[in-house]
Amino acid sequence: MHIHKRVLVTGGAGFLGSWLCERLLDRGCMVLCLDNYFTGTRMNVEHLMDNKHFEIMRHDVTFPLFVEVDEIYNLACPASPIHYQHDPVQTTKTSVHGAINMLGLAKRTRAKIMQASTSEVYGNPAVHPQPESYWGNVNPIGPRSCYDEGKRCAETLFFDYHRQHKMRIKVARIFNTYGPRMHPNDGRVVSNFIVQALLGRPITIYGDGSQTRSFCYVEDLVEGFLRLMDSPDEFTGPVNLGNPGEFTIKELAEKVVALTGSSSEIIYKPLPKDDPERRRPDISLAKEQLDWEPRVKLDDGLVKTVAFFQSLIDQFGPAGILS
Repeated sequence: MHIHKRVLVTGGAGFLGSWLCERLLDRGCMVLCLDNYFTGTRMNVEHLMDNKHFEIMRHDVTFPLFVEVDEIYNLACPASPIHYQHDPVQTTKTSVHGAINMLGLAKRTRAKIMQASTSEVYGNPAVHPQPESYWGNVNPIGPRSCYDEGKRCAETLFFDYHRQHKMRIKVARIFNTYGPRMHPNDGRVVSNFIVQALLGRPITIYGDGSQTRSFCYVEDLVEGFLRLMDSPDEFTGPVNLGNPGEFTIKELAEKVVALTGSSSEIIYKPLPKDDPERRRPDISLAKEQLDWEPRVKLDDGLVKTVAFFQSLIDQFGPAGILS
């Protein structure tokens, strides 16, 4: 009998993974944090290193792993376009081979396993807001396909392992999430705008700024992960986890300028290919099955995120955080 639940978090030194490791340790779990440091960083988990229940391992999920665990959270995969388009073949491998390897590990250890999927499985949606029943509108051969189709294939694998091997699976579809420990150079809209504003550089909007996104604060999202993993085995998901508050990109830019007191001007550039025009989760399933909904308002979460990026700039200087 294990007094402490042994939990593996792949991508554990990343933005979401580090917050999840922290919460699991707070619960008294033994946490094995796995990361290859492509986008994750030891700095994200340095404050956890002294905890005797925390262990960190450099490993790439595209290779098999042999450890003994009770639960697996499979978060490993670059999640911003700049990072996942850097090596698109490796991105697909991370999603697909990573899912196969982690599902194999879960099968051998009889662990419960959660897949961090994405709202990108809906593509550029023709249905708004997006419910889990919507099959999506995805370009299979575009520059974003390595991520979108990789994550769709991972979901397929999870459900086939569930049907074929009776495995205990959970699938979370994550919508835009932000907060401290975001990568300052990930090209995502929240980190881009905040860094540009703090450095007094022009704030770059792609397109006319009328496209919408929904922003969920990281602590709310991680609470959703834990509730999903704790839910009865018959509830597999997929379940949308995100904040249904919908904002235009232009509104976000204006909020960031106001919060930072920046003198940055807003400039406009062409919209990248296959960039979704609208994003908003239908979270009625999460409310009903997990009694979950986000609590942190965008303005409150942005204040904490701005403070984090300001501390990075103070510590490393503008060149250091954008390198």
